[in-house]
Amino acid sequence: MDWIIIVFILMLVIAPVMWLKPSPRQKRQQVLRSQIAKQGVSIKLEKPPLHYFRGTMPAYRWHFCQEGPGPDFLLVRDSNASEALEPYYAGWRWRIAPLRPLPDNAAIPLKALLERLPQDALVVQSTPYALTLWWWESQTAERFATYLPEFQQLRESLRGRADQPFSQPLKGTEQASSTVSDQDAGLS
Repeated sequence: MDWIIIVFILMLVIAPVMWLKPSPRQKRQQVLRSQIAKQGVSIKLEKPPLHYFRGTMPAYRWHFCQEGPGPDFLLVRDSNASEALEPYYAGWRWRIAPLRPLPDNAAIPLKALLERLPQDALVVQSTPYALTLWWWESQTAERFATYLPEFQQLRESLRGRADQPFSQPLKGTEQASSTVSDQDAGLS
């Protein structure tokens, strides 16, 4: 009888430790995130741009440089999109279409990527700051690494195609404003 009580007490002590141990899926996700982050992709858990979605989802981002911002668009997989949205390609719909049509050197890699993405990839988004993939991380790091060249090619072809140009200060404005202030000073 004493052995049964000792085993029961040991199980009570070990059980919380076992709960803290990462599951095989969590281990795979940790390896995936660390290996992909080494390739220059930033990964965060955020609320995706989906209606009626609660919680967070992994967002994989390829950032544009400041000198070459990207266009605004948002593609949603048919399984998470309304029928009212305009179909684009291979089971994806525009939630936000780009203001200007994408050139062939951007549209071709985008279409190729949309065909290859796993079924748990739900959103592809471009903003002036980054190209983002929202997905549930169903694949291994080795498999996802096969997408990296296509994402990098797409980012490079979208770079500098911002819908609204970022304003740069005009040359000579400082001189014009100092002349105006000098004239105002002379009037007083």
